[in-house]
Formats: sequence, structure tokens, C-alpha cells
Amino acid sequence: MAPNDENDLVPESTQGFKVGEKKTIEEYHKLDADDEAMQRYKQSLGLGAGKTLCDPNDPRRCIITELAMTSEGRPPVIIDLSKPGSEATLKDHPFKIKEGAKFTMSAKFKVQHDVLAGLQYVQVVKRKGIRVSKDQEMLGSYAPNTEKNPIYEKRFAEEDAPSGMLARGHYNAVSTFVDDDKKTHLTFEWSFDIAKDW
Repeated sequence: MAPNDENDLVPESTQGFKVGEKKTIEEYHKLDADDEAMQRYKQSLGLGAGKTLCDPNDPRRCIITELAMTSEGRPPVIIDLSKPGSEATLKDHPFKIKEGAKFTMSAKFKVQHDVLAGLQYVQVVKRKGIRVSKDQEMLGSYAPNTEKNPIYEKRFAEEDAPSGMLARGHYNAVSTFVDDDKKTHLTFEWSFDIAKDW
């Protein structure tokens, strides 16, 4: 991606929204211990739900392990991102999407060491060098994974593939996962073809 396009991958901000104060897991545990609403919030994050699965030798806070596309009429397309460097060849191996098909993307990921606040997925799609879409999906905030919850999975909103003769062809995409602290956890290029049939 050209340097002047890097702003394409910055999530759009919601007017009036301010990122909350960063807290450690220990601070969250002590926070408003007698407040029932706060206890429910901490439970929704998964805080205190068992032994964490953090790898002390891996400094990453968020590890994206898989992207998948599901659509009726074909087996799921799985993009395995679990091995370091596995994203480097994705743009050279496009997958096919049937024009007009409804499809859903999903992501699997792990969180470790600290609470991950406001994880977002941002995707920019280009055809012949011209941007045709920018999508972003708020994935949410997550506590480090535990034995009870070893991996998170988030399904995105259903989408419709473009259709018609002009829509058919090769598309390039750049995707990134970024959090409220503007920390980028993964950026990768990939490609797909819109075709008349699977």
C-alpha cells in the first residue's frame, strides 16, 4: 500500500466519543467492588473467569489467528493467520466470490497480558488502484483469554457481493486490526475475484 494511503486504514472516530482511561487488569479487579453494574461490566469483559493463557514470551496483546468467509452454496474460505508471516502471501492467492452472493466474514483472535479496548477491523478494497469501499467493524473490548474461553470469535455483519458485468473482476484489499489506543495489531493485503459463479 502506498504511504499516502495509510490514512485509509485509520478507523473513523465517533463524534463526541472519548477513549476511557487505560487500566490494568488489577485495577479493573479493584474497581468499584461493591457496584453491581460494574461487576456485570467486568464479567462481560471476562475478567476473573479463570486462569489466563498469556504467553510471557510473546509481547503481543492481540493475536489474530483466522479470518473466514462463509456463504451459502460453497465451503467456508479460511484464511489462517496463526503462523507468523502467514499473511505475506495472501494477496497472491485470491479466492472467488460469486456475484450478488450474501456472505459473512468472521475473525478468531486471542488477547493476552491486558484488557484490549475497542478493537476494530478496517478494510479498504481497491479495483485497478481505485478505492471502491472502506468498511469498518467494531469488534469490542476483551479481557485476556482464559482456560474457560481460550479464543474469541466475532462474526461481522452480512454483506452482498457486487453483481453485474462491470463488478466482475479482480479486487485487492488491505485489512487491519486496530484498538482504541491506535495500536495496530495486524495489517495484511489479500485479494479476491468477483465471478459469475463459484
